[in-house]
Amino acid sequence: MSLTVVEPPISRPERKDELLVPPRVVITPCDPWPRPYFLEDGLRRVKPYHFTYNTYCKQRWRDREILDIFTTEFRDRPVQYYKDAIECGKVTLNGQKVESVRAVVKNGNVISHTLHRHEPPVTSQPIGILHEDNDMIVINKPAGVPVHPAGRYNYNSIVEIMRAERGHGWNPLPCNRLDRLTSGVMFIGKHPKAAGKLTEQIMARTVKKEYVARVIGEFPEGDVYCDKPIMQISPKLGLNRARASGKEARTIFKRLAYYPPKKEVKKPDDTRTRKEKERDSHMVWKAKEGYSIVRCLPLTGRTHQLRVHLQYLGHPISNDPIYCNQRVFGPSLAAGDAVSDDDEDIISRLSEMGKSEVAEALAYHDDMMEEYNKRKAEKMTGELCDVCDTPLYSDPGTHELGIYLHAKRYACQEGGWEYESPLPDWALPPMGMSGPMETTQETDPLELVNDVGELKAGLEVNNVGKGSSIRPSESLWVMPG
Repeated sequence: MSLTVVEPPISRPERKDELLVPPRVVITPCDPWPRPYFLEDGLRRVKPYHFTYNTYCKQRWRDREILDIFTTEFRDRPVQYYKDAIECGKVTLNGQKVESVRAVVKNGNVISHTLHRHEPPVTSQPIGILHEDNDMIVINKPAGVPVHPAGRYNYNSIVEIMRAERGHGWNPLPCNRLDRLTSGVMFIGKHPKAAGKLTEQIMARTVKKEYVARVIGEFPEGDVYCDKPIMQISPKLGLNRARASGKEARTIFKRLAYYPPKKEVKKPDDTRTRKEKERDSHMVWKAKEGYSIVRCLPLTGRTHQLRVHLQYLGHPISNDPIYCNQRVFGPSLAAGDAVSDDDEDIISRLSEMGKSEVAEALAYHDDMMEEYNKRKAEKMTGELCDVCDTPLYSDPGTHELGIYLHAKRYACQEGGWEYESPLPDWALPPMGMSGPMETTQETDPLELVNDVGELKAGLEVNNVGKGSSIRPSESLWVMPG
């Protein structure tokens, strides 16, 4: 590995009454062009490369030991790796080798970490273009691809893939945010003025958003409202739960279609033991046959809001590796639960997903697909990289490249513009069944809300999952932000 050291600043007498400018730090030649992509087995891969992370001390890191910071803030490497990296100089403080793993990080310090970077593969599905003009590109984001470089992802991100397609000097400017696992409508500004204009609209809450989800069981008909507050219980894992003491969160749902399971010619004999029958009697989700396609209108913008609300209502997204995972949340999947005190247990179980266990959703407990998908899921292989001894992961399974949640439509509240993407394949009728191929005005949750953000008079909204009631005059339109 070759390193380039930028010349240190000119030395000067230290003054105790000022914050010294941190020295320049070691960097690696980490901007290869063309990007080291290659396509294989339906995946976009990145050849491993050396990379140095440089970051200023965050406020919550001040006066903490450097090993403590790495082991509590990052989760992709074991504690022993960070300990060894500090001791051998892969982790430096202000460009200098750290004397001890107990060295204290101060305000203004720069932490650097040089490593052999292994990016997870993502789908090779191209980024769809819904609209393009001189100011903006409206894309149909593929599921499983993060918007910005973050965590284990760098070049396998929407920003970097589009840069690779349009030229090294081109700077895409995302105006809205979608989770990595979510697909759908996104806006990419071509220049700061255009990006700023749309961002201001979104921040001013004058942009309506609609999503489509595929959930387990037969979702109730009519307009379903959930107003359960949401709380983040683990910033490190990005885990959220319905909590009465959380932040305000409100969503309207409307079922587009329900597809029952295919009828069997002959029901198989029940060969379960008494213990297995007792176990299954507590698994409420097993009685929820088939799946529903649901249109979702978020009235607030909490992290994982739709996923948490659907879980709370007892109809989680059917391939959600977190909120539809009985190994994490137990047999009830936290349906209707906003008071349990088992957060620590859930955090512990979730932290093991993708390490010693496979992160699998309930949809993959079904029949022959269970073992197949468990074999195909991403987890540590037990093998190490020949260059850096990093534990290697297997490829993710197709079911792990995204979840059944799609940002279908964005619309200006004043009616100035509207962009809509087609229904994804998983939302279309299954083979041999009839159903909607596209959304209709009759199933449109946006029709419940008028231009000034109030529930239209004369409409009734069902409340399920212990939700609260709505009065027709109550103001509803509180957009994400």
